Amino acid sequence: MAKAAPDSTLDALLAEVATATRLVVCSGQPANFAGIAAVALADVVLTAGLGAGDYTAANGDTNGRKVTVAQQTDIPIDSSGTANHVVLDDGVALVYVTTCTGQALTAGGTVTVPAWDIEVADPV
Repeated sequence: MAKAAPDSTLDALLAEVATATRLVVCSGQPANFAGIAAVALADVVLTAGLGAGDYTAANGDTNGRKVTVAQQTDIPIDSSGTANHVVLDDGVALVYVTTCTGQALTAGGTVTVPAWDIEVADPV
């Protein structure tokens, strides 16, 4: 018997990711929501919800489904450091953490985070 998951099941997981209301550029991976403050370099408010402006669901690049987080431009940099993680949170909990290409950031400047995808593959 084959394995399967309907798009609605995969979209439910991606809808949970799209509850995030903030994107934070960090100098390390926070252990939990409270740990974001120790590594935060820059942050921007997001509009939560699939199709609400900052999140778009679509078919995955090879299979499954994906959510695209919209590009965020000119995010004010609050602290200097080397950015290597991007965090999504909902104001009370971590929602998603990923790595990014290391980049030195200087307080007082701005940073742009290009659009990026979180993809969930079909079961195999």
